[in-house]
Amino acid sequence: MTEYLAVDGGTLAYEVAGAGPLIVLAHGMGDSREAYRRMVPQLVAAGHRVAAVDLRGCGESSTDWPEWSRTALAGDLLAVVRHLGGPAVLVGHSISGGAATVAAALEPSLITSVVEIAPFTRKQSTRIGDLRVRRLRRAMVRLLGAGLFGSRRLWRSYLEVAHPGAEPAALAERLARIDAMLREPGRMKALQAMGRGTPADAGARLGEVRCPVLVVMGTLDPDWADPGAEGAAVVGALRPGLGRLAMIEGAGHYPHAHVPDQVVSLMLDFLGPDAARA
Repeated sequence: MTEYLAVDGGTLAYEVAGAGPLIVLAHGMGDSREAYRRMVPQLVAAGHRVAAVDLRGCGESSTDWPEWSRTALAGDLLAVVRHLGGPAVLVGHSISGGAATVAAALEPSLITSVVEIAPFTRKQSTRIGDLRVRRLRRAMVRLLGAGLFGSRRLWRSYLEVAHPGAEPAALAERLARIDAMLREPGRMKALQAMGRGTPADAGARLGEVRCPVLVVMGTLDPDWADPGAEGAAVVGALRPGLGRLAMIEGAGHYPHAHVPDQVVSLMLDFLGPDAARA
């Protein structure tokens, strides 16, 4: 059941399932909390209360917001954690990986651990040699076109590249839901606004994080020429001993939607056997 939380600037939609220590799930741009629908039952079965949130502008959240930075998204996620009676484990995908970093740095008492899935948390740079990687070239062209022209067709094409090996019928169903959401007024503009942002605010906070961080990357993520190197760089910017990198063979930019069992297994191992009883 969808619930709503009014915060400064708009209204956030979310849903909660289960009982136990809180886990808050945040998706990437141009998506919705539906991305985690196959993970939620597994986390609930493992003894957690799980809140899946629609980012500002996405899903069922309102669309008219004054700011789209990772710091702004972090404020939204912290508001949800406070409202639900944290502390919480905060899981962020892509842009929300950076937001999770900012949230953990700003309110260490509210965030016990962070899981960043394919995160855009550091300032990005692309070298000429990177463009030799075909999957990166294909993704960049589609991402740039979707952002520049507000094209749902190009965004869908990017998503097809970003889900390598996905079962065709399941992927078609997922992409149809995303396309339907982006047809709603304001949704594509939210995607474009997020895409124009920079992860620099999140990168500047990495050294301030005090809780454990798990970074999950797919080996075939088309957003980077070397996803493992990007994940290692995020871990390397944290305080020594806080970060852990996990690679999922054959996964793209959306392992939580494509191979949720593997992501859940990595999360539960990271959180430890006593996490659900904390």
